[in-house]
Amino acid sequence: MNDDGPVLLHTQGHALYITLNRPRALNALNHTMVRFIDAALAGAECADEITSVVIGGAGERGLCAGGDIRTLHDDARAGGRSSLEFWRDEYRLNARIARFRKPYVALMDGIVMGGGVGVSAHGSIRVVTERSRVAMPETGIGFVPDVGGTHLLAAAPGELGTHLALTGRSVGAADALLCGLADHFVRSEHLPELTAALATSATPDEVARTVRRHTSEAPGGELASARHWIDACYAAETVEDILERLHGSGVPEARDTAATLLTKSPTALKVTLAAVRRARALDSLEAALDQEFRVSSRAFEQPDFVEGVRAQIIDKDRNPQWKPAGLAEVSDRDVARFFAPLGPDEQELGLAVDAGTDRA
Repeated sequence: MNDDGPVLLHTQGHALYITLNRPRALNALNHTMVRFIDAALAGAECADEITSVVIGGAGERGLCAGGDIRTLHDDARAGGRSSLEFWRDEYRLNARIARFRKPYVALMDGIVMGGGVGVSAHGSIRVVTERSRVAMPETGIGFVPDVGGTHLLAAAPGELGTHLALTGRSVGAADALLCGLADHFVRSEHLPELTAALATSATPDEVARTVRRHTSEAPGGELASARHWIDACYAAETVEDILERLHGSGVPEARDTAATLLTKSPTALKVTLAAVRRARALDSLEAALDQEFRVSSRAFEQPDFVEGVRAQIIDKDRNPQWKPAGLAEVSDRDVARFFAPLGPDEQELGLAVDAGTDRA
């Protein structure tokens, strides 16, 4: 094992351990890492001695804070296109994880955001801890949930997924479990023991039993008690109507949420709402990823992405100047362009077609 690489691989017993190893960058994903993980999974799937794959993050802060936003920002600002190839491979990796034929154990300890959700929440065994903070925060940087996030959030109970998609708020263990983003709660102090025990788990059933032996009840969350106003407000047809319901609900937390939404990119809010609702009607993760690739390709071209990253990540002045600045200036036609087929010089992702061919 090379301890200096951005992804570390270690095989012990029946388990392949994958460690994201950029702790100073909170293990943010770059293209090299995506390709490396994909190749490791392809090899593990064919290796008879490997029963399970376990993915975690180096350092104490979390599994992964998302994609390498600074690199994406610089590419967009320079008018480049390499980010689209990164997303193409990243989304294919997300689909591979979801269809992986062996137990894929994701240790979602600490911060798990954006691309970190993509390499964990599509796995078959997803473990959260009392330190977990799980989020798809894209609207705050002028972008739209991707890496299969619209597929996951569309499947959350009621309108919880819409709430998380639009606000970008992070949730703890109990709420991640409630929303279907995780399966098991394990206290962080027990992760080393669980990780070691997986090496001796020789069958998928043994892997499942090993995880269950280490689980306990998660501390209480926040979303279950807020369902009454979240479901009622986010059932509205438009972002403007959602805001009106939040303001008029009489619930202080709902009014605070409305204020939060008004800080987000108006374009990203409207496109995100459409993306989550369209994802509900799609029949597979692959179809959602295909849709997300179109949306990401278009969002990459918009000024809000560069401006959002500048304000939140580069300069950190937390004062993005969105263009357009108001929801009323974002028309239905503007939103529809994000979902239109890519142009003749652009290649669609085509995962749903590939998946259909494989199943045939």
